[in-house]
Amino acid sequence: MSSKTNVLYEKRRQRVRSRLARTNKGRPRLSVFRSSKHIYAQVIDDVAGRTVASASTLDESLREGLKTGANKDAAIAVGKLVAERAKAAGITTVVFDRGGYIFHGRVKALADAAREGGLEF
Repeated sequence: MSSKTNVLYEKRRQRVRSRLARTNKGRPRLSVFRSSKHIYAQVIDDVAGRTVASASTLDESLREGLKTGANKDAAIAVGKLVAERAKAAGITTVVFDRGGYIFHGRVKALADAAREGGLEF
């Protein structure tokens, strides 16, 4: 990313994070990171400061069945897996942290799959 693009991304990310901090009411945060090759999701308990559940296209169980880690199908698989792992850890309600990304495409596909998997946000 160019310098200006990176600065704008960081501003969006901080703005989203500050809004979540005001409204989360102690719920864990489902954070999404996407790169050009993979997508990652983790459920973070900010009160305790630890990751409760995580999933990415680098997981062995997902890597075998996916053509690439950078499409909507991969995002859907990661969303379902992170929802399954969060429910196993006893988490059912989260706050969705899209970071600096627009809620569109792979980010939206991951969120919809996590909702289908049983997470509420």
